[in-house]
Amino acid sequence: MDNNQHLTEGDINKSNSRVKWYKTIRNASALEFLQRDEDSFLHQSLSTPCLQVLESCEGIYIYDVTGKRYMDFHGNNVHQIGYCNQFVIEKVKKQMDILPFSPRRYTNIPSIKLAEKLANLLPDGLNRVLFAPGGTSAIGIALKLARVVTGKHKVISLWDSFHGASMDAISVGGEEQFKTDLGPLFPGVNHIAPPMTYRNTNTDYDELNYANQLEIEIEQSGNQIGAFIIETIRNTDVQIPTKAYWKRVREICTKHKVLLILDEIPIAFGRTGKMFAFEHYDIEPDIICLGKGLGAGIIPIAAIVARDEYNIASHISLGHYTHEKSPLGAVAALGMLEFMESTNLLQKVKEDELFVREQLHLLKLKHLWIGDVRGIGLLWGIELVKDRNTKEKAVTEAERVMYYCLDLGLSFKVSQGNVLQLCPPLIITRVQLMDAFKIIDLALLSLSEPTE
Repeated sequence: MDNNQHLTEGDINKSNSRVKWYKTIRNASALEFLQRDEDSFLHQSLSTPCLQVLESCEGIYIYDVTGKRYMDFHGNNVHQIGYCNQFVIEKVKKQMDILPFSPRRYTNIPSIKLAEKLANLLPDGLNRVLFAPGGTSAIGIALKLARVVTGKHKVISLWDSFHGASMDAISVGGEEQFKTDLGPLFPGVNHIAPPMTYRNTNTDYDELNYANQLEIEIEQSGNQIGAFIIETIRNTDVQIPTKAYWKRVREICTKHKVLLILDEIPIAFGRTGKMFAFEHYDIEPDIICLGKGLGAGIIPIAAIVARDEYNIASHISLGHYTHEKSPLGAVAALGMLEFMESTNLLQKVKEDELFVREQLHLLKLKHLWIGDVRGIGLLWGIELVKDRNTKEKAVTEAERVMYYCLDLGLSFKVSQGNVLQLCPPLIITRVQLMDAFKIIDLALLSLSEPTE
């Protein structure tokens, strides 16, 4: 029995399952590089020591130094249009020969075009943009802007949420493994419960109770809350609120003049079948944070887009990052968006959703280990339980499934200890999807086999 069940992620650096995984690696070169990595980098949960040494990638696949190929259903959410997308790479290569870097105090045409493009994709009035080198930095910019706009420093977020790993981001986030041993965090953050969409009683009434808790917190604070920051759809374990929940949240924020900051860093740009996840709910954010897939898995770039009337912070530096208006990042993002539009990728994802829903429902009928299947677009979670009535988490079993799948060439992550989170590139074919589901099927069947 692994003794890491209290941690959010199932894939832990030093778990018993990880130790067994290392024993399967026979390649001397891989073992040497893994050791050199372990000797060189600061160790941190979920990152170092590493699973394997990667050498190349293409399409939906990553390849390790032994030549083994894995379907990547994780990808840190950067791989919407697949790895090494040649359409984007050619544009980035061309830009490298012209202007690879743009120092502050200057602008550049690709960055201007990207800012305009994002504004055109979003509702009218959401048109003021700042870029950053990563999603965590975008969260920081949004929080700073909210203070300037509202004159209030207090924030509400969800328990066990994730918005990045910097001190400001973990202060509003809720995952304990990012906070342990760090002492005092930023003051003025209140946490409320997330909509419990993973329960059997997924009704509007249930979720309205969670939405109403937001108003209670705002009123109990003496109306000192400036912002509510939340993922539109929770990425890690795939929690999908109802439209009633979001309508009520938007109503509360508007009523109390609380800025609604939507963190769509992992799920924007087609992951849910729409360009932005909030489009499913007929609401609009006050500020939206974007990143990850924005750079096409090639160049790191993130952004916030805010309402035009919030352009009132010219007296301070909200971002001021060295790579803030990156020409390479902007070209990669513009190429990514052009590729999505030219291939009608959003329509493909909508059609894929129906196929995936059917296939995973069949898996649930076959395997009693599956307590719930939930998803939208090409973002899916398979929740493993020991008993469907008690909903007790099958934590050790989930990690066994993950490593079994890795051995057969399918990579994904485990969230909340027992949720297999499936996040494939949007370009994936039906044949490739079926190959992945067959591997998961075999892995679940293996749970009846004795362990060492």
